[in-house]
Amino acid sequence: MDDSQPTSHPAPETDAVIDVRDVHYAIDGRPIFAGLDVRVRRGLITAVMGPSGTGKTTLLRLITGQIYADRGQVSVFGREVADMGRAELFATRRRMGMLFQNGALLTDLTVFENVAFPVRERTNLPEPLIRNLVLTKLEAVGLRGAAQLMPAELSGGMARRVALARAIVMDPEMLIYDEPFVGLDPISLGVILRLIKQMNDALGITSVVVSHDVHEIATIADHSYLISEGRVVASGSPAQLAESDSATVHQFMTGSAEGPVRFHYPAADYATELLGVEKG
Repeated sequence: MDDSQPTSHPAPETDAVIDVRDVHYAIDGRPIFAGLDVRVRRGLITAVMGPSGTGKTTLLRLITGQIYADRGQVSVFGREVADMGRAELFATRRRMGMLFQNGALLTDLTVFENVAFPVRERTNLPEPLIRNLVLTKLEAVGLRGAAQLMPAELSGGMARRVALARAIVMDPEMLIYDEPFVGLDPISLGVILRLIKQMNDALGITSVVVSHDVHEIATIADHSYLISEGRVVASGSPAQLAESDSATVHQFMTGSAEGPVRFHYPAADYATELLGVEKG
């Protein structure tokens, strides 16, 4: 990429905020995606699900321009990510809010300062306005009273809510959640689910939720994609996925140990590798 003016061309008018078409991507020759197609429609909550190691977080890295597809197209807000120069890519990222798996709070800053951080980095707003903005976002996630606490003083659920306040402080058009339910107790999980739904409806934004928590995400998702072996094996509403007769979909949705998704990573013959003997 370079710092020149953007050279990408607008995609046809559509309600797709993210459009991933026939994407192929490999790491050290190991295929991660082999013809992946995903479309995220404006104003909806889209879930991306799949077993561990299927490339869900890799997909987010493609969408945000941290890596690039070997083949295929990744468009965000009607622009090809691979065609964006540095300035356009950064501008595109500013239209997104990101909730990381572990919250990624800055440990030496208070809750207030964590939420204020992106505002101070990206704007020249006066401090009184920043204060009001931060307190408004903390109120939205129920933590205005925790503004002066340090991250070490927060529970896991509280830390995730502070991270959500930080993700929305710049009023993004799209929110991306990377495994937002990991490590949460049932009450905190319920709070986060409610906040995702409320934020999407109240702010009129688009949400992408990457998760393997089938039952939880089914309560809020408008559309879901199930990824396996480098491509989408099923898509539709959570109800449609639950009714699928695909063995892969059934195994994932029910959490069964038996099915096409194997527990063991592909390896050489066990006896040969362990004992150094040829299989008879």
